[in-house]
Amino acid sequence: MDMPAPHRRPTEGQLNLARRIKGGEALAMPGVSKLDPAVYTDPGRYDAERHDLFEAMPVVLAPSALLPETNSAATHDGFGMPLLLARDKTGTVRVFLNVCRHRGTRLVNTDEVVKGPRIICPYHAWAYAADGRLAGLPRTDAFPGLDKSTRGLIEMPSLEAGGMIWAGLDRNRTYDFSTAQGPLARDFDALGFAGMHLYARRTHEVAGNWKLIMDAFLESYHVQRLHQNSIARFFGDGEGAGDQIGPHQRSLVTRRFEEGEVDIEDWQALRRIGTFTYQMLPATVIICSPDYVNVMVIMPQGVRHTLVEDFMLIPEPPQSEKAEDHWRRSWALLDGQVFGEEDFGAVRLSQKGLDSGAVGEVLLGGLEQGLKRFHDAVEAQIRG
Repeated sequence: MDMPAPHRRPTEGQLNLARRIKGGEALAMPGVSKLDPAVYTDPGRYDAERHDLFEAMPVVLAPSALLPETNSAATHDGFGMPLLLARDKTGTVRVFLNVCRHRGTRLVNTDEVVKGPRIICPYHAWAYAADGRLAGLPRTDAFPGLDKSTRGLIEMPSLEAGGMIWAGLDRNRTYDFSTAQGPLARDFDALGFAGMHLYARRTHEVAGNWKLIMDAFLESYHVQRLHQNSIARFFGDGEGAGDQIGPHQRSLVTRRFEEGEVDIEDWQALRRIGTFTYQMLPATVIICSPDYVNVMVIMPQGVRHTLVEDFMLIPEPPQSEKAEDHWRRSWALLDGQVFGEEDFGAVRLSQKGLDSGAVGEVLLGGLEQGLKRFHDAVEAQIRG
């Protein structure tokens, strides 16, 4: 099932990665580098990352496909604060604190998307519109002089662009969304994220440092080994290229790229033989399989404890049982086996080994330098 894209074409950045692979340029490997294992085990380091990375940079909360309809809302608690994502009647998405302005009650208390013109507090039935305005309350006579305009929901800095919903986790900061609404949005628009359907979502609990999860998607060295019983047959060994978009990384791993066989400017042909992956600081991974997309929002809970919410986006809702079977098997393969068992399983084992103190330095070979670039970007952000 090919991703329908009759009016779209790859961006120049996406094409340049394909040209590098096709021309053999990407086969050259840089030298070996090293990491301090403490970046995965030190609680002080983790605290600095929470403050200087996750609270200081815009984070992806979810794909736009989570809220396809107007007057809808969904909760988000993975970053340690009660958030509410809401699409109002005009189609605009905002992010609020999921807190009633009357007595502080949690407004929405379900993991499911809620729909309707009003968000009603379960305690005293104060009602809010999806744009955050206090729309009404019972017994207004009990609140003489109340100015409803001052009691709307507390809004967080946010942006919807390229089919992704971004937010800042500190409402008193000013955030720079220029990369999200510029070059990243252009790539995501080329891939058609904004028009896709959310097929499934699942949250994984992983006993490992959040950066170990990011690491798993920053190199293809492991694909033929770790994934030998799942997706290894689809890919060459380390055949790929990568670059950076600001502090974020973009990569293309090819599926047996053969010289002269594919017109790389034919978007559907390129998608068939290449998987684009975006590893976005601080902690989001987007994997673009030939006919569907996985968006993984990585949410650290502690130095050795991470939640990962995986969203699977498909071109349109399944139109037949055959289509449903295809997507069900794709979801089981990627989310269940490749991510859930293999990648996250390797993260758990790595954390155990690193905690033992047996590894004095983490060695990165020529096919793993994406990790070095990522960890350098984390370090630069922490140092300011």
